[in-house]
Amino acid sequence: MEPTPPSPSIPAATVVVFRRSPTGGPPEILMITRHRAMSFAGGMAVFPGGRVDPADRDLADALGAEDCDEAAHRVAAIRETLEETGLVIGIAETASHDQAARARAILLEGGTLDPVLAAMGWTFDLDALVPFARWHPRNERLPRIFDTRFYIADLGTGAVELEIDATENTHLFWTSAAEALAMAARGEIALIFPTRRNLERLAEFASFDVARAQAEAIPVKSISPWLEERDGTRWLLIPADAGYPIDGEPLSSAHRA
Repeated sequence: MEPTPPSPSIPAATVVVFRRSPTGGPPEILMITRHRAMSFAGGMAVFPGGRVDPADRDLADALGAEDCDEAAHRVAAIRETLEETGLVIGIAETASHDQAARARAILLEGGTLDPVLAAMGWTFDLDALVPFARWHPRNERLPRIFDTRFYIADLGTGAVELEIDATENTHLFWTSAAEALAMAARGEIALIFPTRRNLERLAEFASFDVARAQAEAIPVKSISPWLEERDGTRWLLIPADAGYPIDGEPLSSAHRA
């Protein structure tokens, strides 16, 4: 009997939204706690995001983008952020709270951004999403494998109201990357391996501008963690030259999905 071929990877996009700290401390980022019933990363704290839908690709094609695949991922990140948090990113116009609420209602009704843009008179600013990383696990034992592109975006003051999508998530919160890691150490939140590594990298940035400069200086390449034995202990590792201050942890403590 021939082995079952692995399922194709699912294209996905996620975005780390920055805002300036209200107290003048390190920049804060938006995180979501996933509903425990979700098959992927259930109960884990993650960044807003999800899979790239066919409608995202149609919209990217209509934009006439030079790289339609890349544009589709950014459209997906914008759509998922609005759907999951009520936050508007990646548009050229400034959206008020009431406009954001209306846009989200239109999105939830139709499932795509096309009618949102038409109703609100908005245009995309896809350059507001800066490529940061790309994670593509190769573990055939995972029920679903996501090929996820990570972006960073700057909200500025962050003076917005957020409302959670309770069908997939249970909690929205702003925190510094260092505090998110401290919360995980205290057992207040749980982190999957890619989120932990990204938080460790994000904790090094004193501002969005510093984060953007590093993201633009280090070419994004696909990261596929692998297992390696070190002194009798199995470690889950990533490349040492991908821009991350910590390149792995013992498999016994790593949450893979």
